[in-house]
Amino acid sequence: MQKIKEYVATHQQRFLDELFELLRYPSVSADPKYKDDVSRTAAFVAQKLRDAGADKVEVCPTAGHPIVYGEKIIDPDRPTVLVYGHYDVQPPDPLELWETPPFEPTVRDGKIFARGACDDKGQFYMHIKALELMEATGTLACNIKFMIEGEEEVGSDHLGEFVKANTERLAADIVLISDTAMISLDTPSLETGLRGLSYLEVEVTGPNRDLHSGVYGGAVANPATVLAKLIASLHDADNRITIPGFYDDVVALTDAERKALNEAPFDEAEYKKDLGIDALWGEKGYTTIERTGIRPTLEVNGIWGGYIGEGAKTVLPSKAHAKISMRLVPTQDSHAITELFVKHFERIAPDYVKVKVTPHHGGEPAVTPTDSKAYRAAEKAIETAFGKKPIPTRGGGSIPIVSLFEKVLGLKTVLMGFGLDSDNLHSPNEKYDIANYLKGIETIPLFHKYFAALD
Repeated sequence: MQKIKEYVATHQQRFLDELFELLRYPSVSADPKYKDDVSRTAAFVAQKLRDAGADKVEVCPTAGHPIVYGEKIIDPDRPTVLVYGHYDVQPPDPLELWETPPFEPTVRDGKIFARGACDDKGQFYMHIKALELMEATGTLACNIKFMIEGEEEVGSDHLGEFVKANTERLAADIVLISDTAMISLDTPSLETGLRGLSYLEVEVTGPNRDLHSGVYGGAVANPATVLAKLIASLHDADNRITIPGFYDDVVALTDAERKALNEAPFDEAEYKKDLGIDALWGEKGYTTIERTGIRPTLEVNGIWGGYIGEGAKTVLPSKAHAKISMRLVPTQDSHAITELFVKHFERIAPDYVKVKVTPHHGGEPAVTPTDSKAYRAAEKAIETAFGKKPIPTRGGGSIPIVSLFEKVLGLKTVLMGFGLDSDNLHSPNEKYDIANYLKGIETIPLFHKYFAALD
């Protein structure tokens, strides 16, 4: 451990400078105008893998954005770890809410503020620096393969095709991902599950053009009003989702499992203070920890229609739109849930409007075993680095590819993330603590050491 700490301390500033360079690339996968920037980001990642000591590094084209592959094989008889991450990021909008430019990393109070700082550039880059460290100190104990993609934020559609076409190249013993959070540096944790996702867009159309609200108001249905009512009807008074059949495949945890989950520290007052809210909201009968980890949800991610510019324009809009995401839990299926939503939304729409539902992307929920050698290696690595045994938790987010790794490659996943829930993922002023970044670089080599040694 001392050798690791010394190497990180010696190269700390360079590790930060390299991450800042990576963060300056606006690798927004959802917006076609950033396509060249995404490609340049992939080239940067590939070069840094080579610099760290990886062999056979390749930028692999797909029908979408490229995948960066690299490997370091030291002995075919040793265990092999497949490291997954993504270099693409969420759109930075709304730009006016950023205190500093989203693609100009800025350090404030020991935290790096930039789009992608935590999700996932800062986290996957720890693994590249950990490889460098192990190569430089002669402590690499496992074979390592890297697969860093550029489409995670838009559903990883082409990564699935890549995985199916490269099963032999991707053969490994475990998948290691740092794209999740821990409770804190003082209370480390390991996520043991992720929720699935169904993401879609709805459109409500009334008249064939925008209308004067004085001339036509009261005689023609307003799509914006209708959409608001339709969305409101998707939850009942207990905040349960009203789509018939939605909960049919939800696996309920036992009382003992729920009790263990709620042993994780949670300060409700601090939680509300951090978010600037006076009260919490959610499905009746469940705690906040349960609502964000083991229960499915339905959320409106965006809603618009009519005139939204400066000043006033008295218009009755022709159309109204919303983007909606549903987080899913075992054993819900994203395709089945999407179909349930589409049928329900079309059924409840009144006859004075037309509705259109467009599915975008999704992914399946996943649960990782806590009795495997890989989990025990991660647990021991964190305990060694942090001085505390990590608490098992359930993550509220989604990594669509995890279930595919198991289905196609037959591989389980270890979710060893170093971010924090308060890191403003997908929001303005995303951040990543420098201490977490450096602690991750210290911890990852220990995982490889213990994974190679444990029976």
